[in-house]
Amino acid sequence: MKATPFKAMNRTAPGIKQERAPWKWALAGALVALVVVLLLAAPARWLASAVARGSGGIVQLLDSQGSVWSGSARLVLTGGAGSLGSTALPGRVHWKLRPAGLGVRAHLTAECCIPGAPLELHMTPRWNGARLNVANGQSAWPAAVLTGLGTPWNTIQPQGQLSLSTRELSVEWLDGRMVMGGSAEFTARHMSSRLSTLQPLGSYRMTLTGGDSPSLDLSTLEGSLRLAGKGQWVGSRLRFSGEASAAPGMEAQLANLLNIIGRRQGERAIISLG
Repeated sequence: MKATPFKAMNRTAPGIKQERAPWKWALAGALVALVVVLLLAAPARWLASAVARGSGGIVQLLDSQGSVWSGSARLVLTGGAGSLGSTALPGRVHWKLRPAGLGVRAHLTAECCIPGAPLELHMTPRWNGARLNVANGQSAWPAAVLTGLGTPWNTIQPQGQLSLSTRELSVEWLDGRMVMGGSAEFTARHMSSRLSTLQPLGSYRMTLTGGDSPSLDLSTLEGSLRLAGKGQWVGSRLRFSGEASAAPGMEAQLANLLNIIGRRQGERAIISLG
């Protein structure tokens, strides 16, 4: 006789759970919807803060407008934390971000520097790092923007036009080690400096080639200032050895600039990094 009430309670318990379950699902759905709305409406300044932190203050997005997913800002380069100098890119940079698998795909345009199709980037997180793929494309940038990066650019104050061409370029960071694939070519044309009255100094090409040991080659296309060198990444550190020299008859005009570029060794200036 005492077992009957126990069975009755056991039959009503599932009914009580079924009444409460819809409220739990509704609450969970509301929370998910709130998170989605917050993500979609995240202001552009959140992205600007993330870029500044990730680059150590070297790259900054000022006067940001719009959202994380679609916005614009003024791109400014600085020498990093504690730097007093900065240089802003003319016009504004516009971006659109979209989820792509486990990563994010970005389309970038700049009023001054990226003509035609946007620059496309694809960032994918890894277990111990991240991978960045850059779609094939071209862009052009004023060399003066480098001045904001600090020494030695703020002393040289370069003028001229920089162009970037990428081909199957990818960069991957794994456990603090950088792995690179594809290639990129930087061309600096009609370069000049406040340290020399000789204008222009010349035009130059820098080729970055990925592989097990990514390499960097610097060569002179034309001009009175001749630059040449080779470099290689060891881990995440670049080791570069090169030299600068003056074309015959231009030694006196370029003497001051050569003294700043590198360690003098006769008529040459030795450049060593890393």
